[in-house]
Amino acid sequence: MKKVIYSLILLLVVVSGLVYANHETNNETPKKSPPQPLSAAEREAALRQWEATPGGISYKKWVASPEGKKVLAGAAKLSKHISDSSNMEAVVTSLSLPPGSRLGFGVMARIDGVDYIVTFEPEKSQLEQLQSLKVNDKIIIRSHVVSHAPKYSYPIVRCNYAERDSKVIFKRIPRKDGC
Repeated sequence: MKKVIYSLILLLVVVSGLVYANHETNNETPKKSPPQPLSAAEREAALRQWEATPGGISYKKWVASPEGKKVLAGAAKLSKHISDSSNMEAVVTSLSLPPGSRLGFGVMARIDGVDYIVTFEPEKSQLEQLQSLKVNDKIIIRSHVVSHAPKYSYPIVRCNYAERDSKVIFKRIPRKDGC
């Protein structure tokens, strides 16, 4: 009986050794070249290809619509402030975003007579000061990005800095991973 148990254990050790020896571990990282930027012709061809898709067609219709033109004109109105990262005076018009929006924390604000969605990416420590905003509060904001989407009837301003009554209530903290 002992011989049978020892032979089974020996057989198990030999088989597991063979399996382990045949198992190749690949510790080398694959050497992929970084993607090369597309040339102007390739970019234009990709854009034309996208414009032929249903999403591209509906986007082009939206751009040509009165609502799309209004949103794009509002975004263009801020282009100088965005490129200079200069101060913009805004008046908070609503503390809630349009129904169905998935932009995180934000408010509706009027800048130079045009309504905008102003979004923030606050840390937990900054959230309390931002939640203290009230309708008709005048704030000074700075941003590097203004965008638009057919889903929204307003241009979207991503706020980097905000102050109320000369007190900083929000300053975007850069991400640690560099992006």
